[in-house]
Amino acid sequence: MAPDHFITSRLLLRPITWDDAPAIFSGYAQDQEVTRYLSWLPHRTIDDTHGYIAACIAEARQGVQTFAILSQATGQLTGVFEVRTPEPYRLAFGYVLARPFWGQGFMTETLSEFLAWATRQPSVWRVEGLCDTENIASARVMEKAGLRREGILRRYLVHPNISRHPRDCLSFAWTR
Repeated sequence: MAPDHFITSRLLLRPITWDDAPAIFSGYAQDQEVTRYLSWLPHRTIDDTHGYIAACIAEARQGVQTFAILSQATGQLTGVFEVRTPEPYRLAFGYVLARPFWGQGFMTETLSEFLAWATRQPSVWRVEGLCDTENIASARVMEKAGLRREGILRRYLVHPNISRHPRDCLSFAWTR
């Protein structure tokens, strides 16, 4: 289980709350370009975002932690980072970043901080992440944060904003 928050030089990661719904909805959840490579469709209403937050809160009881990523300078929500524990020795993550914050190193900073914490945990032997083979920006984030590309998982995930069929994904990991 990850700590309840992370702090980087520019960012604060804290648990997602109901109060984050307006910022998530207006910031990125309805943006088709941001959601292109995600496993969910863009939100059409704020109720969709409330449903997402309800799912995050429910999953927290099952070991999934969802963090809102906030700019320390402005307090603005920039995205979300999720940590999953599929096995006691293995952590997985996922993330999304609002388009105005692309290209500024925020997600690399977030993932690097998480990875630094994870590698200090004696029980963690593997940290893993995936992205669509066409999602070059996400692949680059994982590489810059220190993960190694392991290979391609064929027909692994459905990205409904691109296709209703499973798509190939790149697998990245850090291992002890």
